Amino acid sequence: MKKRILVKGPVLSRSGYGEQSRFALKCLRSREDELEIFIIPINWGKCGWVWEDNEERQWIDEQIKKTAMYVAQGGQFDVSLQIGIPNEWEKLAPINVGYTAGIETTKVSPQWVEKSYLMDHIIVISNHSRNTFLDTTYHATDRQTGQVIEDFRCQTPITAVNYCVRNYDAKSHLDIELDYDFNFLCCAQMGPRKNVENTIKWFVEEFHDQEVGLVVKLNWRNDSINDRYATERMLKNMLNDYGDRKCKVYLLHGSMKSDEISSLYKHPKIKSFITLTHGEGFGLPIFEAVCNELPVIAPDWSGHVDFLYMPVKDKKTKKEKQKAMFTKVDYQLGPVPPNAVWEGVIQADSMWCYSDQGSYKMKLREMRSKYDHKKNQAKKLKKWVFENFSEEKQYAMFTDPILELLKDNTEEIDNWLESLDVQEYD
Repeated sequence: MKKRILVKGPVLSRSGYGEQSRFALKCLRSREDELEIFIIPINWGKCGWVWEDNEERQWIDEQIKKTAMYVAQGGQFDVSLQIGIPNEWEKLAPINVGYTAGIETTKVSPQWVEKSYLMDHIIVISNHSRNTFLDTTYHATDRQTGQVIEDFRCQTPITAVNYCVRNYDAKSHLDIELDYDFNFLCCAQMGPRKNVENTIKWFVEEFHDQEVGLVVKLNWRNDSINDRYATERMLKNMLNDYGDRKCKVYLLHGSMKSDEISSLYKHPKIKSFITLTHGEGFGLPIFEAVCNELPVIAPDWSGHVDFLYMPVKDKKTKKEKQKAMFTKVDYQLGPVPPNAVWEGVIQADSMWCYSDQGSYKMKLREMRSKYDHKKNQAKKLKKWVFENFSEEKQYAMFTDPILELLKDNTEEIDNWLESLDVQEYD
């Protein structure tokens, strides 16, 4: 008999957690021979919802309707998969799995550690997230006994599962006119963590009098017209400081299909992806750039290093070592700014990385002067990523812990359902 899994998350949101939710559903659908999937959709901030009428959206809608009917009849679940920040995790089933992007800083909040005890397993999207979760400790006091806990930390098993490769055939092409042959690309949502302002300003300062372009795919919260106007105003105010300049900055805003995004990465005049992010749980746009053979400039810290390094044999020793296959920007760790602090999520005493301005400008120049070498690196990295981040491998890494929990806790599931005195529904 199939086990019933409840997925609670922003499955229809156009956001990072929305992408994460839909990836989780793809993983679970690969094991529909063992799992019956139910879905409760939630919002993520003020982000919009996906609008494409495709097979995936139709299937999600069908599961949402089925779930509403099942819950109304008093139906229960064998396991829950809760997608989002740990503050929202709760006991929804006899077995509970939390799936989170984790944190882009150097420590998780005490609330996250406390919530981790409600989960039987945790899945995160990078080794940075996993290590930060496991390495964070606090002094705590037991509310019931008053006992002081010197080493209050997460004790729940955690698995890091990266995204799988995306290889879209560009059936739709963006009709964008670029004046120059060499252009950089930046894709981000505006906010303190992405460091977009410095990414753009320092680019303009470096190439002020040169024929180089920067394409920025930006938004604030969603893809609405009002959001576009706000993004345009921000960009114009930023560039007004630089007067006459030869370099170009192009704004892209709005919803884009997967193949349109792929055609953007593959545009013959777009040569490199750049980011000065302060930290990433994973860095999906960076990963997509790698999958499309685009050389990357980025700081050497947080989630994206999972896929920007690859094993290479040393010519002398013949031993394998991890080699950076991207252009690294120097950085320092420093406290997160007050405007980035999020009570219960981003700690005021945590740190993230700050890229060095001079190093960034030097790496921009290096990308142009050594482009053939950088492109060759990108080709090798893409090949390695496609071999090691396949759907088959990542889906198995995601579903195996869940299926193992179900196999090992059959008696616990039965006792839970009996205690609720509920009827079994087919």
